[in-house]
Amino acid sequence: MKTYKNFIIRLFAMFMGLNMMILGHLPALVYGGGELEIPSSFNPVGSGARALGMGGAFIAVADDATAASWNPGGLTQLKNPECSVVGAFYHRGEDLTFGTNPEADGSHSISDSNINYLSASYPFEAFNHNMIVSLSYQHLYDFNREWGFPLKHYADLSPPGSGIPSMPITMDDDWEYQSSGSLSAIGLSYGIRIIPELSVGFTLNFWDDDLTPNNWEEKYRRIRSGTINGAPYTETEEYTKNEKHSLDGFNFNLGMLWRINYKWTLGAVFKSPFKADVEHRFQENSESDIRDEELEMPMSYGIGIVYNISDNFSVSGDVYKTEWSDCVYKNADGEEISPITGGSASAVDPTHQIRIGGEYRFINKEKEYLIPVRAGIFYDPAPAEGSPDDFYGIAVGMGFTKNDWFSLDIAYQYRVGNDVGEYLMRKTNLQFSQDVDEHMLYLSLIWYKF
Repeated sequence: MKTYKNFIIRLFAMFMGLNMMILGHLPALVYGGGELEIPSSFNPVGSGARALGMGGAFIAVADDATAASWNPGGLTQLKNPECSVVGAFYHRGEDLTFGTNPEADGSHSISDSNINYLSASYPFEAFNHNMIVSLSYQHLYDFNREWGFPLKHYADLSPPGSGIPSMPITMDDDWEYQSSGSLSAIGLSYGIRIIPELSVGFTLNFWDDDLTPNNWEEKYRRIRSGTINGAPYTETEEYTKNEKHSLDGFNFNLGMLWRINYKWTLGAVFKSPFKADVEHRFQENSESDIRDEELEMPMSYGIGIVYNISDNFSVSGDVYKTEWSDCVYKNADGEEISPITGGSASAVDPTHQIRIGGEYRFINKEKEYLIPVRAGIFYDPAPAEGSPDDFYGIAVGMGFTKNDWFSLDIAYQYRVGNDVGEYLMRKTNLQFSQDVDEHMLYLSLIWYKF
Protein backbone atom coordinates (compact mmCIF):
# COMPACT_ATOMS: atom_id res chain seq x y z
CA MET A 1 0.00 0.00 0.00
CA LYS A 2 2.85 2.40 0.86
CA THR A 3 4.51 1.76 -2.53
CA TYR A 4 1.23 2.40 -4.34
CA LYS A 5 0.69 5.64 -2.39
CA ASN A 6 4.18 6.88 -3.23
CA PHE A 7 3.60 6.11 -6.89
CA ILE A 8 0.37 8.16 -6.89
CA ILE A 9 2.13 11.06 -5.15
CA ARG A 10 4.96 10.96 -7.67
CA LEU A 11 2.58 10.83 -10.60
CA PHE A 12 0.57 13.78 -9.26
CA ALA A 13 3.74 15.78 -8.58
CA MET A 14 5.07 15.06 -12.05
CA PHE A 15 1.79 16.03 -13.70
CA MET A 16 1.41 19.29 -11.77
CA GLY A 17 5.07 20.23 -12.07
CA LEU A 18 5.30 19.48 -15.77
CA ASN A 19 2.19 21.45 -16.63
CA MET A 20 3.17 24.46 -14.52
CA MET A 21 6.57 24.42 -16.18
CA ILE A 22 4.99 24.33 -19.65
CA LEU A 23 2.53 27.12 -18.91
CA GLY A 24 5.24 29.24 -17.35
CA HIS A 25 7.37 29.18 -20.50
CA LEU A 26 4.95 29.19 -23.42
CA PRO A 27 5.51 32.20 -25.69
CA ALA A 28 2.67 34.71 -25.35
CA LEU A 29 2.10 34.43 -29.07
CA VAL A 30 0.68 30.94 -28.49
CA TYR A 31 -2.02 32.13 -26.16
CA GLY A 32 -4.05 33.72 -28.96
CA GLY A 33 -7.11 35.59 -27.77
CA GLY A 34 -6.89 38.56 -30.07
CA GLU A 35 -3.25 39.61 -30.20
CA LEU A 36 -2.69 41.63 -33.38
CA GLU A 37 1.05 41.64 -33.93
CA ILE A 38 1.96 43.79 -36.93
CA PRO A 39 5.65 43.35 -37.80
CA SER A 40 5.56 46.37 -40.16
CA SER A 41 5.03 49.92 -38.90
CA PHE A 42 1.87 50.16 -36.82
CA ASN A 43 1.19 53.73 -37.74
CA PRO A 44 -1.23 54.53 -40.57
CA VAL A 45 0.68 56.30 -43.33
CA GLY A 46 0.24 56.95 -47.02
CA SER A 47 1.97 55.54 -50.05
CA GLY A 48 4.21 56.43 -52.97
CA ALA A 49 7.93 56.60 -53.65
CA ARG A 50 7.93 60.39 -53.70
CA ALA A 51 6.48 60.60 -50.19
CA LEU A 52 8.67 57.77 -48.89
CA GLY A 53 11.80 59.49 -50.22
CA MET A 54 10.89 62.57 -48.16
CA GLY A 55 10.67 60.49 -44.99
CA GLY A 56 6.87 60.44 -45.19
CA ALA A 57 6.55 64.19 -44.55
CA PHE A 58 3.80 64.55 -47.12
CA ILE A 59 0.57 65.77 -45.45
CA ALA A 60 1.05 69.35 -46.67
CA VAL A 61 2.57 68.30 -50.02
CA ALA A 62 -0.02 65.75 -51.27
CA ASP A 63 0.09 66.95 -54.88
CA ASP A 64 0.15 63.73 -56.89
CA ALA A 65 -2.03 60.67 -57.43
CA THR A 66 -1.09 59.20 -54.01
CA ALA A 67 -2.60 62.22 -52.20
CA ALA A 68 -5.76 60.29 -51.30
CA SER A 69 -3.69 58.12 -48.94
CA TRP A 70 -2.01 61.09 -47.23
CA ASN A 71 -4.40 64.02 -47.33
CA PRO A 72 -7.45 63.96 -49.63
CA GLY A 73 -7.60 67.74 -49.27
CA GLY A 74 -4.56 67.92 -51.53
CA LEU A 75 -6.18 66.11 -54.46
CA THR A 76 -7.43 69.36 -55.99
CA GLN A 77 -3.82 70.23 -56.86
CA LEU A 78 -4.00 67.69 -59.69
CA LYS A 79 -4.57 69.50 -62.98
CA ASN A 80 -4.93 66.46 -65.23
CA PRO A 81 -6.38 62.98 -64.91
CA GLU A 82 -3.81 60.68 -63.36
CA CYS A 83 -3.43 57.01 -62.61
CA SER A 84 -0.68 55.49 -60.52
CA VAL A 85 0.83 52.19 -59.46
CA VAL A 86 3.28 51.71 -56.59
CA GLY A 87 5.33 48.56 -56.04
CA ALA A 88 7.04 47.85 -52.74
CA PHE A 89 9.77 45.48 -51.62
CA TYR A 90 10.96 45.04 -48.04
CA HIS A 91 13.43 43.01 -46.05
CA ARG A 92 13.00 42.81 -42.28
CA GLY A 93 15.58 41.42 -39.88
CA GLU A 94 14.90 40.61 -36.22
CA ASP A 95 17.53 39.66 -33.62
CA LEU A 96 15.74 37.93 -30.74
CA THR A 97 17.07 37.89 -27.18
CA PHE A 98 15.76 35.68 -24.38
CA GLY A 99 17.34 36.79 -21.11
CA THR A 100 16.50 33.57 -19.26
CA ASN A 101 17.10 31.22 -22.20
CA PRO A 102 20.12 32.36 -24.24
CA GLU A 103 19.97 29.17 -26.31
CA ALA A 104 16.93 30.68 -28.07
CA ASP A 105 18.78 33.86 -29.13
CA GLY A 106 19.13 34.24 -32.85
CA SER A 107 18.54 36.22 -36.03
CA HIS A 108 15.47 35.87 -38.24
CA SER A 109 14.53 37.62 -41.46
CA ILE A 110 11.84 37.73 -44.09
CA SER A 111 11.46 39.43 -47.47
CA ASP A 112 8.39 40.14 -49.54
CA SER A 113 7.02 42.36 -52.29
CA ASN A 114 3.55 43.69 -53.04
CA ILE A 115 1.47 46.16 -55.00
CA ASN A 116 1.36 48.92 -52.44
CA TYR A 117 -0.98 51.36 -54.18
CA LEU A 118 -3.21 51.75 -57.24
CA SER A 119 -5.28 54.80 -58.12
CA ALA A 120 -7.12 56.69 -60.80
CA SER A 121 -8.04 60.37 -60.33
CA TYR A 122 -10.19 62.67 -62.46
CA PRO A 123 -10.33 66.46 -61.87
CA PHE A 124 -13.22 68.55 -63.18
CA GLU A 125 -14.96 71.88 -62.66
CA ALA A 126 -18.53 72.34 -61.44
CA PHE A 127 -20.39 75.33 -59.99
CA ASN A 128 -17.25 77.45 -60.48
CA HIS A 129 -15.19 75.20 -58.20
CA ASN A 130 -12.36 72.82 -58.99
CA MET A 131 -13.27 69.30 -57.90
CA ILE A 132 -11.80 65.84 -58.19
CA VAL A 133 -12.82 62.21 -57.66
CA SER A 134 -10.45 59.32 -57.12
CA LEU A 135 -10.57 55.55 -56.74
CA SER A 136 -7.66 53.86 -54.97
CA TYR A 137 -6.34 50.68 -53.42
CA GLN A 138 -3.80 50.78 -50.59
CA HIS A 139 -1.86 48.01 -48.87
CA LEU A 140 -1.45 49.26 -45.29
CA TYR A 141 -0.20 46.56 -42.91
CA ASP A 142 1.61 43.27 -43.35
CA PHE A 143 1.85 40.37 -40.90
CA ASN A 144 4.69 38.40 -42.43
CA ARG A 145 7.09 36.85 -39.95
CA GLU A 146 8.93 33.55 -39.49
CA TRP A 147 10.59 32.50 -36.24
CA GLY A 148 12.19 29.29 -35.06
CA PHE A 149 13.96 28.84 -31.73
CA PRO A 150 14.71 26.23 -29.03
CA LEU A 151 13.76 26.61 -25.38
CA LYS A 152 15.35 24.46 -22.68
CA HIS A 153 13.64 23.82 -19.33
CA TYR A 154 15.07 22.38 -16.14
CA ALA A 155 13.07 21.41 -13.04
CA ASP A 156 12.81 18.97 -10.19
CA LEU A 157 9.34 17.48 -9.89
CA SER A 158 9.90 16.42 -6.33
CA PRO A 159 8.15 19.00 -4.05
CA PRO A 160 10.49 20.32 -1.33
CA GLY A 161 9.91 18.57 1.97
CA SER A 162 7.65 15.94 0.44
CA GLY A 163 10.02 13.09 1.15
CA ILE A 164 9.80 12.04 -2.48
CA PRO A 165 13.19 11.27 -4.02
CA SER A 166 14.58 13.80 -6.50
CA MET A 167 12.97 13.60 -9.94
CA PRO A 168 14.93 15.92 -12.29
CA ILE A 169 13.44 16.81 -15.66
CA THR A 170 14.98 18.44 -18.73
CA MET A 171 12.93 19.46 -21.74
CA ASP A 172 13.94 20.78 -25.17
CA ASP A 173 11.15 22.60 -27.00
CA ASP A 174 11.69 23.40 -30.68
CA TRP A 175 9.25 26.18 -31.57
CA GLU A 176 8.25 27.26 -35.05
CA TYR A 177 6.08 30.33 -35.57
CA GLN A 178 4.82 31.69 -38.89
CA SER A 179 2.59 34.67 -39.53
CA SER A 180 1.26 35.90 -42.87
CA GLY A 181 -1.41 38.18 -44.29
CA SER A 182 -2.17 41.86 -44.78
CA LEU A 183 -4.74 44.60 -44.29
CA SER A 184 -5.71 46.83 -47.21
CA ALA A 185 -8.49 49.20 -48.23
CA ILE A 186 -10.42 50.37 -51.26
CA GLY A 187 -10.81 54.15 -51.14
CA LEU A 188 -13.34 56.47 -52.79
CA SER A 189 -12.19 60.09 -52.59
CA TYR A 190 -13.63 63.51 -53.34
CA GLY A 191 -11.97 66.91 -53.10
CA ILE A 192 -13.12 70.48 -53.68
CA ARG A 193 -11.30 73.81 -53.78
CA ILE A 194 -13.53 76.08 -51.72
CA ILE A 195 -11.49 79.20 -52.37
CA PRO A 196 -8.22 79.49 -54.32
CA GLU A 197 -6.17 79.08 -51.14
CA LEU A 198 -8.21 76.38 -49.38
CA SER A 199 -9.17 72.83 -50.37
CA VAL A 200 -10.88 70.05 -48.45
CA GLY A 201 -11.53 66.40 -49.24
CA PHE A 202 -12.53 63.02 -47.86
CA THR A 203 -11.83 59.36 -48.54
CA LEU A 204 -14.22 56.51 -47.74
CA ASN A 205 -12.22 53.38 -46.93
CA PHE A 206 -13.71 49.92 -47.34
CA TRP A 207 -11.88 47.12 -45.51
CA ASP A 208 -13.52 43.99 -46.87
CA ASP A 209 -11.88 40.59 -47.20
CA ASP A 210 -14.10 39.86 -50.21
CA LEU A 211 -12.77 42.93 -52.07
CA THR A 212 -9.09 43.06 -51.06
CA PRO A 213 -6.87 40.97 -48.77
CA ASN A 214 -7.93 41.67 -45.17
CA ASN A 215 -6.85 38.61 -43.26
CA TRP A 216 -3.95 37.24 -41.30
CA GLU A 217 -2.96 33.73 -40.28
CA GLU A 218 -0.71 32.43 -37.51
CA LYS A 219 0.76 28.94 -37.29
CA TYR A 220 2.48 27.43 -34.27
CA ARG A 221 4.32 24.13 -33.97
CA ARG A 222 6.26 22.65 -31.06
CA ILE A 223 8.18 19.39 -30.81
CA ARG A 224 9.28 18.39 -27.30
CA SER A 225 11.96 15.96 -26.17
CA GLY A 226 14.03 15.47 -23.04
CA THR A 227 14.50 13.28 -19.98
CA ILE A 228 12.46 12.62 -16.85
CA ASN A 229 14.46 11.21 -13.95
CA GLY A 230 17.14 10.22 -16.44
CA ALA A 231 14.80 8.33 -18.74
CA PRO A 232 14.44 9.65 -22.35
CA TYR A 233 11.16 11.42 -23.04
CA THR A 234 9.75 12.25 -26.47
CA GLU A 235 6.28 13.66 -26.96
CA THR A 236 4.44 11.27 -29.26
CA GLU A 237 2.15 13.99 -30.62
CA GLU A 238 3.53 17.40 -31.54
CA TYR A 239 1.66 20.54 -30.55
CA THR A 240 0.15 22.54 -33.43
CA LYS A 241 -2.08 25.56 -33.48
CA ASN A 242 -3.44 27.54 -36.44
CA GLU A 243 -5.43 30.75 -36.26
CA LYS A 244 -6.90 32.69 -39.16
CA HIS A 245 -8.70 36.03 -38.91
CA SER A 246 -10.61 37.83 -41.67
CA LEU A 247 -11.77 41.43 -41.24
CA ASP A 248 -14.56 43.63 -42.59
CA GLY A 249 -14.99 47.29 -41.69
CA PHE A 250 -15.34 50.90 -42.87
CA ASN A 251 -13.82 54.25 -41.97
CA PHE A 252 -13.14 57.66 -43.50
CA ASN A 253 -10.35 60.23 -43.83
CA LEU A 254 -10.87 63.99 -43.81
CA GLY A 255 -8.22 66.32 -45.18
CA MET A 256 -7.53 70.03 -45.53
CA LEU A 257 -4.89 71.95 -47.47
CA TRP A 258 -4.37 75.70 -46.97
CA ARG A 259 -1.94 77.53 -49.23
CA ILE A 260 -1.15 80.41 -46.93
CA ASN A 261 1.10 82.12 -49.48
CA TYR A 262 3.76 81.22 -52.02
CA LYS A 263 6.19 80.22 -49.27
CA TRP A 264 3.97 78.37 -46.79
CA THR A 265 1.38 75.58 -47.07
CA LEU A 266 -0.46 73.95 -44.18
CA GLY A 267 -2.12 70.52 -44.30
CA ALA A 268 -4.16 68.47 -41.84
CA VAL A 269 -5.72 65.01 -41.90
CA PHE A 270 -8.06 63.05 -39.63
CA LYS A 271 -8.55 59.28 -39.94
CA SER A 272 -11.64 58.08 -38.14
CA PRO A 273 -11.81 55.17 -35.70
CA PHE A 274 -13.87 52.20 -36.78
CA LYS A 275 -15.23 48.89 -35.57
CA ALA A 276 -14.54 45.84 -37.72
CA ASP A 277 -16.15 42.40 -37.66
CA VAL A 278 -13.62 39.60 -37.38
CA GLU A 279 -14.16 35.95 -38.25
CA HIS A 280 -11.72 33.93 -36.16
CA ARG A 281 -11.01 30.37 -37.32
CA PHE A 282 -9.19 28.45 -34.64
CA GLN A 283 -7.61 25.02 -34.69
CA GLU A 284 -5.54 23.53 -31.87
CA ASN A 285 -4.34 19.98 -32.47
CA SER A 286 -7.55 18.13 -33.40
CA GLU A 287 -9.97 20.74 -32.01
CA SER A 288 -11.37 23.53 -34.22
CA ASP A 289 -13.86 26.35 -33.91
CA ILE A 290 -15.17 29.48 -35.68
CA ARG A 291 -15.77 32.59 -33.57
CA ASP A 292 -17.31 35.97 -34.35
CA GLU A 293 -15.25 38.73 -32.75
CA GLU A 294 -14.69 42.50 -33.06
CA LEU A 295 -11.72 44.78 -33.53
CA GLU A 296 -11.88 48.50 -32.79
CA MET A 297 -9.21 50.47 -34.62
CA PRO A 298 -8.18 53.86 -33.18
CA MET A 299 -8.47 57.32 -34.63
CA SER A 300 -5.38 59.15 -35.80
CA TYR A 301 -4.70 62.70 -36.92
CA GLY A 302 -1.81 64.76 -38.14
CA ILE A 303 -0.68 68.17 -39.29
CA GLY A 304 1.98 69.08 -41.82
CA ILE A 305 3.67 72.15 -43.19
CA VAL A 306 5.68 72.95 -46.32
CA TYR A 307 8.13 75.81 -46.76
CA ASN A 308 9.16 76.64 -50.34
CA ILE A 309 12.66 78.04 -50.16
CA SER A 310 12.65 78.58 -53.93
CA ASP A 311 10.99 77.22 -57.07
CA ASN A 312 13.48 74.36 -56.92
CA PHE A 313 13.74 73.58 -53.21
CA SER A 314 11.15 72.84 -50.52
CA VAL A 315 11.19 71.32 -47.03
CA SER A 316 8.29 69.75 -45.15
CA GLY A 317 7.46 68.41 -41.71
CA ASP A 318 4.65 66.29 -40.24
CA VAL A 319 3.49 65.45 -36.72
CA TYR A 320 1.05 62.57 -36.40
CA LYS A 321 -0.74 61.03 -33.41
CA THR A 322 -2.57 57.69 -33.04
CA GLU A 323 -4.74 56.93 -29.98
CA TRP A 324 -3.77 53.29 -29.35
CA SER A 325 -5.59 53.13 -26.00
CA ASP A 326 -8.78 53.07 -28.11
CA CYS A 327 -7.62 49.97 -29.99
CA VAL A 328 -9.64 47.12 -28.47
CA TYR A 329 -10.22 43.49 -29.40
CA LYS A 330 -13.44 41.87 -28.16
CA ASN A 331 -13.28 38.09 -28.30
CA ALA A 332 -16.15 35.62 -28.52
CA ASP A 333 -16.41 35.49 -24.71
CA GLY A 334 -16.93 39.27 -24.52
CA GLU A 335 -13.50 39.91 -23.04
CA GLU A 336 -11.98 43.22 -24.16
CA ILE A 337 -8.20 43.47 -24.43
CA SER A 338 -5.56 45.45 -26.26
CA PRO A 339 -4.79 43.56 -29.48
CA ILE A 340 -1.30 45.03 -29.28
CA THR A 341 -0.25 43.63 -25.89
CA GLY A 342 -2.98 41.18 -24.87
CA GLY A 343 -3.50 43.24 -21.70
CA SER A 344 -5.52 46.32 -20.83
CA ALA A 345 -5.99 48.78 -23.71
CA SER A 346 -5.80 51.72 -21.30
CA ALA A 347 -2.18 50.76 -20.55
CA VAL A 348 -1.08 51.55 -24.12
CA ASP A 349 0.03 55.14 -24.67
CA PRO A 350 -0.53 57.06 -27.93
CA THR A 351 2.23 57.22 -30.52
CA HIS A 352 3.53 60.47 -32.04
CA GLN A 353 5.26 60.32 -35.40
CA ILE A 354 7.64 63.11 -36.41
CA ARG A 355 8.74 63.30 -40.05
CA ILE A 356 10.99 65.83 -41.79
CA GLY A 357 11.89 65.81 -45.48
CA GLY A 358 13.07 67.88 -48.40
CA GLU A 359 13.01 67.87 -52.19
CA TYR A 360 15.32 69.62 -54.65
CA ARG A 361 14.22 69.77 -58.29
CA PHE A 362 16.58 70.07 -61.25
CA ILE A 363 14.35 71.64 -63.91
CA ASN A 364 14.97 71.70 -67.66
CA LYS A 365 12.29 73.97 -69.11
CA GLU A 366 13.40 73.62 -72.70
CA LYS A 367 13.08 69.82 -72.74
CA GLU A 368 10.17 69.89 -70.30
CA TYR A 369 11.43 67.49 -67.68
CA LEU A 370 12.63 67.66 -64.12
CA ILE A 371 14.74 65.40 -61.89
CA PRO A 372 13.89 65.63 -58.18
CA VAL A 373 16.23 64.47 -55.41
CA ARG A 374 14.75 63.77 -51.97
CA ALA A 375 15.77 62.88 -48.43
CA GLY A 376 14.10 62.61 -45.04
CA ILE A 377 14.35 61.45 -41.44
CA PHE A 378 11.61 60.25 -39.12
CA TYR A 379 10.63 58.99 -35.68
CA ASP A 380 8.07 56.20 -36.08
CA PRO A 381 7.33 54.61 -32.65
CA ALA A 382 5.38 51.38 -32.23
CA PRO A 383 2.71 51.01 -29.53
CA ALA A 384 3.65 48.87 -26.54
CA GLU A 385 2.59 48.36 -22.96
CA GLY A 386 3.18 51.71 -21.30
CA SER A 387 5.40 53.99 -23.36
CA PRO A 388 5.91 53.23 -27.08
CA ASP A 389 8.88 51.37 -28.52
CA ASP A 390 11.26 53.74 -30.29
CA PHE A 391 11.86 53.34 -34.02
CA TYR A 392 13.88 55.76 -36.16
CA GLY A 393 14.62 55.93 -39.85
CA ILE A 394 16.11 57.70 -42.84
CA ALA A 395 15.01 57.81 -46.47
CA VAL A 396 16.37 58.92 -49.83
CA GLY A 397 14.83 59.03 -53.27
CA MET A 398 14.87 60.51 -56.74
CA GLY A 399 12.72 60.58 -59.85
CA PHE A 400 12.18 61.66 -63.40
CA THR A 401 9.14 63.62 -64.56
CA LYS A 402 8.28 64.34 -68.16
CA ASN A 403 5.82 67.23 -68.18
CA ASP A 404 2.22 66.23 -68.96
CA TRP A 405 3.23 62.63 -69.61
CA PHE A 406 4.55 60.56 -66.69
CA SER A 407 6.57 60.49 -63.47
CA LEU A 408 8.85 57.67 -62.37
CA ASP A 409 10.12 57.69 -58.79
CA ILE A 410 12.20 55.40 -56.61
CA ALA A 411 12.88 55.59 -52.88
CA TYR A 412 14.74 53.66 -50.20
CA GLN A 413 13.92 53.70 -46.48
CA TYR A 414 15.80 52.27 -43.51
CA ARG A 415 13.93 51.85 -40.22
CA VAL A 416 15.48 50.55 -37.00
CA GLY A 417 14.42 49.81 -33.43
CA ASN A 418 16.64 48.41 -30.65
CA ASP A 419 15.56 46.58 -27.50
CA VAL A 420 11.88 46.60 -28.49
CA GLY A 421 8.98 44.12 -28.52
CA GLU A 422 8.97 43.11 -24.85
CA TYR A 423 5.15 43.05 -24.97
CA LEU A 424 5.24 40.16 -27.48
CA MET A 425 5.92 37.73 -24.64
CA ARG A 426 4.54 39.73 -21.74
CA LYS A 427 2.85 36.65 -20.25
CA THR A 428 6.16 34.87 -19.71
CA ASN A 429 9.28 35.46 -17.65
CA LEU A 430 11.62 34.90 -20.59
CA GLN A 431 12.92 38.53 -20.52
CA PHE A 432 12.32 38.81 -24.25
CA SER A 433 13.36 41.69 -26.50
CA GLN A 434 14.40 42.18 -30.11
CA ASP A 435 16.42 44.45 -32.37
CA VAL A 436 14.68 45.23 -35.66
CA ASP A 437 16.06 46.64 -38.88
CA GLU A 438 13.91 47.07 -41.96
CA HIS A 439 14.80 47.97 -45.54
CA MET A 440 12.08 49.18 -47.92
CA LEU A 441 12.23 50.00 -51.61
CA TYR A 442 9.34 51.76 -53.40
CA LEU A 443 8.89 52.25 -57.13
CA SER A 444 6.08 54.54 -58.35
CA LEU A 445 4.79 55.24 -61.83
CA ILE A 446 2.21 57.96 -62.51
CA TRP A 447 0.58 58.55 -65.87
CA TYR A 448 -0.98 61.91 -66.75
CA LYS A 449 -3.90 62.46 -69.10
CA PHE A 450 -4.75 58.78 -69.32
